[in-house]
Amino acid sequence: MDPALAIRLRGVVKRYGSITAVDGLDLDVPEGTCVGLLGPNGAGKSTTMRLLTAQAIADEGELEVLGFRLPGESKPARAQCGVVPQLDNLDVTLTVAQNLRVFTHLYRVGRAERRGAIQRALELANLVDRRDTRVDKLSGGMRRRLLIARALVHRPRLVLLDEPTVGLDPQVRQELWALIDALRAEGTTILMSTHYIEEAERLADTVLIMAKGSAVAAGPPAELIAEHAGREAVEVYGRPERLAEVEAAAGAASLRTRRTGTSISVLGVEGADGAAPQGERRPTNLEDVFVLLTGQEIA
Repeated sequence: MDPALAIRLRGVVKRYGSITAVDGLDLDVPEGTCVGLLGPNGAGKSTTMRLLTAQAIADEGELEVLGFRLPGESKPARAQCGVVPQLDNLDVTLTVAQNLRVFTHLYRVGRAERRGAIQRALELANLVDRRDTRVDKLSGGMRRRLLIARALVHRPRLVLLDEPTVGLDPQVRQELWALIDALRAEGTTILMSTHYIEEAERLADTVLIMAKGSAVAAGPPAELIAEHAGREAVEVYGRPERLAEVEAAAGAASLRTRRTGTSISVLGVEGADGAAPQGERRPTNLEDVFVLLTGQEIA
């Protein structure tokens, strides 16, 4: 394995009966970077996470995490990983600090180092003043921060975040983004699956867009936008017949389009000259790329 890669997947396939959840997936996660898995429901993001933690076993392909081959060497690989699950599985009968202490034992943090490890995790997650609060008294955002703190208590080399901000309001999501940014600044490698396009565009160095278990595009967000959507779009609003006319004219001019409710976006109009329709100009974004490549809106 390339020593510069924290994760390396080649031709990975996972089937559940007649359903192929992951279909020939290739994935590279360089050390010290944040890579985002972006895709609609059923794209294979959570299954990929389960494969990387050996909660599921691939039917075909090669998986390597931190230099260890899975599933045979999953135990030493997991010892150096922090995992933040999509579903909250905290012990609600314990306090914040007690939850962290349990995991210092599970990850075999040395007795002399446990107090400092817990304090560092509390500080990272901004939960110092809640250390003696029972988990069932915490808000949803605090519980999500505690899940991340728990994953960090043993100073992992790699953190796996499965939908880290699902179900949270925008303000709390921004707080968690700041926490993930702090991890990146420390050089921690992060693989994050997400439904939220703005989350991937904001946090990830590289994005892998998945659909139906396969990768359909990969690269830095800015490069994906430039490649698939150009720099500028024109948003046209109107009745269905007007939008159909705009769509047909754009197609005749070899311009890509995407529908959004009662409007249509014509993409890559910066070089279209007179072929661009009249409408509201805006920069293109990763959502344009997502819809073009998957044909679906984010759930």
